[in-house]
Amino acid sequence: MLKQPIQHFKHARFLAWVTLLCASSVLAQTANYGAINVSPGFEPSSAIATGSTAGSFSLFSIANRDRDNNFCVGYSTSATPDHVMTLQKDFPHLKLELRSGRTPTTLVVKGPNGVIRCGIGSIEDKNWKSGEYQIWVGSKDEGVRGNYTLLVRE
Repeated sequence: MLKQPIQHFKHARFLAWVTLLCASSVLAQTANYGAINVSPGFEPSSAIATGSTAGSFSLFSIANRDRDNNFCVGYSTSATPDHVMTLQKDFPHLKLELRSGRTPTTLVVKGPNGVIRCGIGSIEDKNWKSGEYQIWVGSKDEGVRGNYTLLVRE
């Protein structure tokens, strides 16, 4: 008679273990290279991030066009964003600029309420609402490896 409750307990432990693994992998995938947190008047040196491109994940699959009807192009390492940028307050104007030497790089930024911005080399735009922005950096051509520095400026 004890065999069935013990068997049930083993299954419950297994399910708990699988749930924990799934939850921790979701939490670990917030960004490939880290976070940027800014408030108006931030020091430019506090809004710099680095990473590398070398992927085959098409950024077109995140969004084919942005809010201004620009195509979203490039290839990233994965569906996980490379950076997460948190704006503590609204910004009337921001520029995200990539420095990558000779490697042509692209950006896809997904903001609050699903607003998409795309660009090659940089994105400069008005009316950035406070909240969390997922940022993917890609190489313009599939599989091309290159290092980059991402600069955020007011």
